[in-house]
Amino acid sequence: MSELTAEQAREAAEAAAELAESAAAEAREAADAAIAFADQAADAVGAAAHGASGGAIDPFVFRLAIFVLAIFVGYYVVWSVTPALHTPLMSVTNAISSVIVVGALLAVGVGSIEALDGNGPWWARTFGFVALVLASVNIFGGFLVTQRMLAMYRKKTS
Repeated sequence: MSELTAEQAREAAEAAAELAESAAAEAREAADAAIAFADQAADAVGAAAHGASGGAIDPFVFRLAIFVLAIFVGYYVVWSVTPALHTPLMSVTNAISSVIVVGALLAVGVGSIEALDGNGPWWARTFGFVALVLASVNIFGGFLVTQRMLAMYRKKTS
């Protein structure tokens, strides 16, 4: 009887894992579509405002305003996350930071079009190095925080 129950539990766990994977894939697709839509909307709003003002307002100003609003929205979203969701949020943050590390490495190591000797513009290499350092600190700190959060759920041995 216990073998049958264990087999049923294993099958239920596999089914749940498959459902979770498909839900994650659909969530990724929805996020990609939302990002594409937001980028198109920002372009459209910037172009419309630029045209409506007769070219008096630069589209960069609208992009900057959207960026500043995104900072405020992100701040309030992150601070309203419940502690139970903190660990998965940190995992996603670490994944994003790893992509930033790849881009920063490219900025530091790849030469410009004019100078193919690998030296590139000094400012691009400097910003790439700063991005590399900050993203690395973010990844390391994220792993430390995740470890500490998971330690809170371990049973204490006396």
